Amino acid sequence: MLTEDYTDDQPRQRAKIMVVDDDPDLRQALSLRLRANHFDTINVCDGYSAIAMAQKEKPHLIILDLGLPAGDGFAVLKNLQQYPALAEIPVIVLTARDPEGNERRTLEAGATAFFQKPADNDELLGVIRACLQTGWGWTGAKPS
Repeated sequence: MLTEDYTDDQPRQRAKIMVVDDDPDLRQALSLRLRANHFDTINVCDGYSAIAMAQKEKPHLIILDLGLPAGDGFAVLKNLQQYPALAEIPVIVLTARDPEGNERRTLEAGATAFFQKPADNDELLGVIRACLQTGWGWTGAKPS
């Protein structure tokens, strides 16, 4: 379900994005950036919790680190594909791991895009908006 934001007296859809990363500082910084751009966020710190929270919250998009405790990002991608309600959620991988081999492997596992940390903020937001528009018909809020 998309929530509405009444900025400038005009309702705008707010997509829900789940951020999955074991680094609390990165989770907080990314969530702040996303909320500043009119997205709602859910923060998760490990692979096991990512699947449980995705089932509960049904986010519109997931930003996923590969190096996670309790099931790495590849395990999360595999598990998401096993649940029909979750398999269609776009997943953007954001990781410190070397893209050599990891980028191809994540895309083959079902990820929509791959970014190496630190990611360019504008490029990441552009891919997020494109994924939401393609997957959910999201027209969203104006960029900040």
